[in-house]
Amino acid sequence: MNRWTLLLAALGLVPTLLQAEPGPFGIGSCHINGRSVDDYERWVPEMREIGIGYQRSLMTHWGAVEPEPGKWNWENVDAQWKYLHDLGFETGTLLIGTPSWNKKDPPGHLPVNHIEGWKEYVRQTVTHFRGKVSRFEVWNEPPNFTGPNQTPADYAKLVVAAYDAAKEANPDCEIGLTAKSAHIHYLKQVIRAGAADHFDWISLHPYEVLDGIVEDAGMECAYLNIVPTVRRMLVAENPAKRDVPITFTELGVDAVRHGEKAQAAALVKAYVMGIAQGVENIQWFEGRDGDSGPMGLLDRDGKPRMAYRAYSRMIKELGPNPEPMGWLQVGETGLGFAFKVNGQPVVVAWVPRKESETVTLPDGCRSVGLVDRSEATSGELRLDGLPVALHGLPSSWIGKVRQIRGGLPPWPGDPGSYADAKSVSIDFSRKPAEQGLHRRSGERLAEAIVAYGGSARAGDAPGGNLFTVDPAFLCYDPEPIRITAEVRRKDPAVNAGFKLVYEGGKDFKTAGGWFTVPPEDGWHTATWTIEDPGFVSYWGYHFRIESDGPKFSQYYLRRIVVEKLDGASR
Repeated sequence: MNRWTLLLAALGLVPTLLQAEPGPFGIGSCHINGRSVDDYERWVPEMREIGIGYQRSLMTHWGAVEPEPGKWNWENVDAQWKYLHDLGFETGTLLIGTPSWNKKDPPGHLPVNHIEGWKEYVRQTVTHFRGKVSRFEVWNEPPNFTGPNQTPADYAKLVVAAYDAAKEANPDCEIGLTAKSAHIHYLKQVIRAGAADHFDWISLHPYEVLDGIVEDAGMECAYLNIVPTVRRMLVAENPAKRDVPITFTELGVDAVRHGEKAQAAALVKAYVMGIAQGVENIQWFEGRDGDSGPMGLLDRDGKPRMAYRAYSRMIKELGPNPEPMGWLQVGETGLGFAFKVNGQPVVVAWVPRKESETVTLPDGCRSVGLVDRSEATSGELRLDGLPVALHGLPSSWIGKVRQIRGGLPPWPGDPGSYADAKSVSIDFSRKPAEQGLHRRSGERLAEAIVAYGGSARAGDAPGGNLFTVDPAFLCYDPEPIRITAEVRRKDPAVNAGFKLVYEGGKDFKTAGGWFTVPPEDGWHTATWTIEDPGFVSYWGYHFRIESDGPKFSQYYLRRIVVEKLDGASR
């Protein structure tokens, strides 16, 4: 034991910690914070102190445990496992890597040309950790960290080999299928390429969708739709696996780019909405700043950030294993998520998109700020983008809770229902401008830009041309659509134009060709017909209007419409 562990033991805290179930609260690390016990000692005790119970991975890179062919070295990873175990952590681990001595596969490639060697690596690793590690994640973020020409079929080959070898070594172990971001289409392709029935759980890293929440773009609905969309894909592609656990083995926010308060608020929202939709475990990236930038709960010097303290308060208020009940509207614009904690309901609430409102708390209700540490009882509460935990709400409030699978919350500022709609749109000449179609930068930024006639949007506005449709309108299914945009040049003498890039059934694709905005005065219409949309928001949006540099984006956008097509309207 290190000094921190000895101190906990002296205080009588270690037995309590060891009895805790891992629950949904996890943590991960970059390379330089996860190579050895010495690395762990710089940050892991602080994670356990606040109640985190699951750590993502040991240093089980193929080349690390088999540095030479047939020679196995477990000393370092055994020490890592013991250190974590003694602190009360449960851990999974990665199956990853191409050792330097493998001449058949270049570094950074999936080792598909040395499958027998890969299988032996998996067999040895699973055997060695039998009874200690049960979950094994195959690779990290594919198609990231794979060869430039390697395909979903290559990854499928690796998954199948790992599954067969792992089950031979330990039938009770669990093999994880994974993909970068929330790339559900990649998972679909891997399953179709042969990985069906060869996985026990799924891992995703939805950084980009979470960024839409950090940036106050109102992406809560898209984030809440990740698990339902994965389930929808599994029903279609591998029904036997429709209910496998889903984890987020990486998810984080840059504390310098967005600020510590925004990072802390995003952490709470990520866990609250993740648990609400059925994510089994979220492993925040990361515990302490390392080689991936200022993402840590602790900074590079080991000083706790606001996110560390918010994580601690969240676990304290929700307990180690909160039971999700569903969502409810709080006031006019607030969004709340209810959990059963020790048999009693607790609601975590905030107002999306930098809005705020005053709500009246019933008698006997207590609020606890999870980011700013504010506390109040009954009376008026100013609710904004910082999550608060509400205790003691009466049955009249809790009776309004709806389960996620029964319907997602409405998009902030857009109370419409689009499940049966034929079209969704943005029209800057009306209020609200967004009706079932939303920009990542949101209506607030649109209003801040003086555009033609006061009712249009500048095409060169920062980050402005990313669009997301309400998932109730269209999600995953390749239903044919038509997208129409009304545009005009800022200056008739200055050339302007763009192309439309959309999320298709495999990846992003360009629809049609380049559209040059006509120089004539007045509004002009650009139209695209898309037969194969695959809107799952794996980069946090569904389509974009893209110009080749600022000089071609000198146009105004007044209106854009997405409509579903039937056979007669194509």
